[in-house]
Amino acid sequence: MTVRLPAETTPERRVWLSVLAKAPTKDVIAAWDSLSDRPVYTTLRSPEIGMVLVRGRMGGSGDAFNLGEMTVTRAAVRLETGETGVGYVSGRDRRHAEIAAAVDAMMQSPHLRPDVEGAVVARLARGQQERRDTAARKAAATKVDFFTMVRTRGPA
Repeated sequence: MTVRLPAETTPERRVWLSVLAKAPTKDVIAAWDSLSDRPVYTTLRSPEIGMVLVRGRMGGSGDAFNLGEMTVTRAAVRLETGETGVGYVSGRDRRHAEIAAAVDAMMQSPHLRPDVEGAVVARLARGQQERRDTAARKAAATKVDFFTMVRTRGPA
C-alpha cells in the first residue's frame, strides 16, 4: 500500500507539527483526552521506531558535519473525511506519534480545526512558552554585567 501524504506543507502547518513534536507526551495525551469529539481514523502507517542522522554546522553557518543519530517514532493516519496526518516525535513513544498524526489530520479539516486548535495546539504551545519563560527567568537571575571604566589623563 502506498501512503499518499499531503504535498503542501505550509509554514502554519510546520508550526503546529513542531508544537506537537516538542510537547511532553503527558501533555499531548492530556490535551487529546480533553477533546470531546475525537474522529475515527484509519492507521496508514502504524507507529514505527527508527533512527535519523542528525547534521550540524560549525558555528551555525559553517561546513555541515554528522553530529550523530537519534531515535524517532513516526505515524500516519487518515480521517474518515479523507484528511491525512503525519506525526514524527523524538524518542520511542508510539502513542505520542499517533496522536500527533491524528491532530495534524484534524487541523487540516475546516470543521474540526477550531476545536482542536484551541484545545490541543494552543494549549501545548502555551505550555512550551511557559517553560521557555521559566528558563529565561532562571538564566536572567544569574546574569552578571561586567563593565570597564577607562581612565584617561587629560592635559595637565
